[in-house]
Amino acid sequence: MYQQMIFVNLAVNDVEASRKFFTDLGYPINKQFSTEDCACVEISDTIVAMMLSKSHYQQFTTKEIADPTKTSEALLGLSAESRTAVDELVDKAVAAGATAGKVQDYGFMYGRAFDDLDGHTWEIIWMDPTQVEG
Repeated sequence: MYQQMIFVNLAVNDVEASRKFFTDLGYPINKQFSTEDCACVEISDTIVAMMLSKSHYQQFTTKEIADPTKTSEALLGLSAESRTAVDELVDKAVAAGATAGKVQDYGFMYGRAFDDLDGHTWEIIWMDPTQVEG
């Protein structure tokens, strides 16, 4: 069966710093689709984050590139399998240079956010599977 994928393309100031940041979080880099202008970060089998130099990113748009340290361009949400996994990933991100965001605890749903080295906001979320209707 076909698995649809998502490729999130983000403009970054320093591709090599982004490559190190995401490998510090435990994500592998797909070398086949990476260059000095792009780091292909494999979040999962169906989620890929493309960290593009601003000059490379600009080739795909005529719009001004947002400065995510000043404007919210998107909130990138990733699920986690447990509350502990949320904390572990965000703690790794902060240790690797990210800025911690707010904690959201609703009992059945728990999340924490961080801004990566370029200011892109990542929200890591766990939801109690017994509370999710199937």
